[in-house]
Amino acid sequence: MEPVKIGLLGLGTVGGGTVSVLTRNAEEIARRAGRGIVISHAAAKEYNRALKGLNQIGRITDDPYAVVNDPDVEIVVELIGGYAPALELVLKAIENDKHVVTANKALIATHGNEIFAAAQKKGVTVAFEAAVAGGIPIIKAMREGLAANQIEWVAGIINGTSNFILTEMKDKNRDFEEVLREAQARGYAEANPAFDIEGIDAAHKLTILASIAFGIPLQFDKVYKEGITSIERQDVSYAAELGYKIKLLGIARKSDSGIELRVHPTLISEVRLIANVDGVMNAVLVKGDAVGPTLYYGAGAGAEPTASAVIADIVDVVRALTTDPENRVPHLAFQPKAMANIAIKPMEEIETGYYLRIMAVDKPGVLSDVTTILGKQGISIEAVIQKEPDEDATLVPVILLTQKVVEKKMNEAIRKIEALDTVGAKVRRIRVETLA
Repeated sequence: MEPVKIGLLGLGTVGGGTVSVLTRNAEEIARRAGRGIVISHAAAKEYNRALKGLNQIGRITDDPYAVVNDPDVEIVVELIGGYAPALELVLKAIENDKHVVTANKALIATHGNEIFAAAQKKGVTVAFEAAVAGGIPIIKAMREGLAANQIEWVAGIINGTSNFILTEMKDKNRDFEEVLREAQARGYAEANPAFDIEGIDAAHKLTILASIAFGIPLQFDKVYKEGITSIERQDVSYAAELGYKIKLLGIARKSDSGIELRVHPTLISEVRLIANVDGVMNAVLVKGDAVGPTLYYGAGAGAEPTASAVIADIVDVVRALTTDPENRVPHLAFQPKAMANIAIKPMEEIETGYYLRIMAVDKPGVLSDVTTILGKQGISIEAVIQKEPDEDATLVPVILLTQKVVEKKMNEAIRKIEALDTVGAKVRRIRVETLA
């Protein structure tokens, strides 16, 4: 049987990794796919000419449209990233009756509904395992392995840059800015790190996970996003005193009143497995009604871990080339006609516990004033740490851990606490999750 010819867009980090793994493991991959797989056409403006496997690519051009319009190419692998020209190229490939594999989480999260509708119409597949959590096969696990379950919630450490920063802050008692500079030096963070540290990258991935978990359209614009830039070294230390670690979590939870979609720094008990996922590693915790909680852990980025997911998608597409489109695994786990428009809950209606750091004047009655305000909002306190003031300090930190409360009540309580004459700075608030 003739090998399947693929067209590769991009020969950067992931594209290069894909070439290396696909050529190095060609025989094993062919045994799994049932046919050989060759890169017949690739497009890249710049690439490493010493890349292993490059000599096995049929043709390399600097024009990506030449690849998507090549009649011999059956599968287009988009590894350019971003929105433009990636969206136009993907849609053109679909129009040309080609299957698509992509690692582009931003493209899927923001334009996936349009892309999948076009693919459905043309009877082709768009595969995107590498778009979430790099080499962890979380999409396949949720879409196929957990198909018997009603997914109750998903929580994930799905941005390695933020996880590296928070790990270094805790383990080495370092400041955020210092660790960020190291992350950039190591190549974990871009020169402009906003997508990582502001929670945008994690929100792209959470959008995809939530759609697969609950059978809802992709809705990136409705995800609550809060990054880690306001986390200070002292917050990491106080959390540890209370038995918690701070992680940037993406959380999607379904309830009778709607679906929560949120990315924010979160205190997690140090005894939880996911709290001990450190460095640039990723992990996703999924709770199904039948299976219970399941944890998926591994490398969330990198050339070969991501290439592993890209090639797994290529193999899946090759296996299904002769399958009737109606009998293929749906893009977002649920049949297109069965997708549901369930309301996304606003952040003010979501219920969590809270860590509060209040910088207050060191005088009697301050804590009593604060607890009175919290009590009037029905907020119960679980733990308190009150530090001794430094010799020259005018304010002393008071740390409170609260039980669960609706966010709008906490917002009102914080507004009133900050209005007290004895409170000298904005209250630092970090949400707490039990993941139960």
